[in-house]
Amino acid sequence: MSIAFTFPGQGSQAVGMGKDLADAFPEARAVFEEVDAALGENLCKTMWDGPEDQLTLTANAQPALMAVSMAVVRVLETHGFKVWEKAAYVAGHSLGEYSAHAAAGTFTLADTARLLRVRGNAMQAAVPVGKGAMAAIIGLDRDGVQALCEAASEKGACQIANDNGGGQIVISGARDAVEHAAGNARENGAKLAKLLPVSAPFHSALMAPAADAMAEALSSVRVSRPMVPVIANVHVAPVTEPDAIVESLVAQVTGQVRWRETVEWFAANGVTDLVEAGTGKVLTGLARRIDRSVNAVAISTPADIEAFVDQNA
Repeated sequence: MSIAFTFPGQGSQAVGMGKDLADAFPEARAVFEEVDAALGENLCKTMWDGPEDQLTLTANAQPALMAVSMAVVRVLETHGFKVWEKAAYVAGHSLGEYSAHAAAGTFTLADTARLLRVRGNAMQAAVPVGKGAMAAIIGLDRDGVQALCEAASEKGACQIANDNGGGQIVISGARDAVEHAAGNARENGAKLAKLLPVSAPFHSALMAPAADAMAEALSSVRVSRPMVPVIANVHVAPVTEPDAIVESLVAQVTGQVRWRETVEWFAANGVTDLVEAGTGKVLTGLARRIDRSVNAVAISTPADIEAFVDQNA
């Protein structure tokens, strides 16, 4: 068995996330308290009590999702399963790549929380509200969606943001261009093409100001060599050197999350089990649609943790 851990991205957040972990495990509660201290606010209250619209804000959702993922990792550690010792690789979807680096020891937990707060604020501020958009395209292959984006580019920036696998591709950019591409997608045989309820055009060229902000933020923190290789979203390859890590995280802001290729890379490189650590089961569902030869499981609750430890002790 060769295990890789994956960490979810934005969209998996839900009010109440992580509360059962904090109630069951003191080491999980310690993670949430450390994140609150790093941010100088009670993010846990928003995570556990809402309101949902506050939790959904990019600047809150990103560190919140990371906190739950790291709570799972820390609880596993106390039960004898150390991710950096027993996992062959780690990876995360978009913001989840920061969770992967935290789990691998690249960044401290506090620095990861602060980096994600900067990232969330910078991504939100990069484009005026209403000027950008994202849309999900279901049922067309990557080449077909790429052609739609190129045809729409005369109306503004338009590119593939996420190649999630299972026939699901997300495009991002200027609203007029994205709406044009989505409309043409339906005419070209897409099963579904719909705008997403997001606040900014993530992973598009319009995020360049946010990429600059992340370059500056990453220059101010200690970047260690990870204890387990991290598969970068934009390169679909392991990154282990600090300079390469910084480059990949900056490029990720405007670049594509190549998740389908990441799961395929795992399968081609001997990974037999993918373990999603954190809120929800989105990545687990995607993995099952991309390559059924890889066993995929999600860990988010105390019961999940106990079952996983029993099977992998």
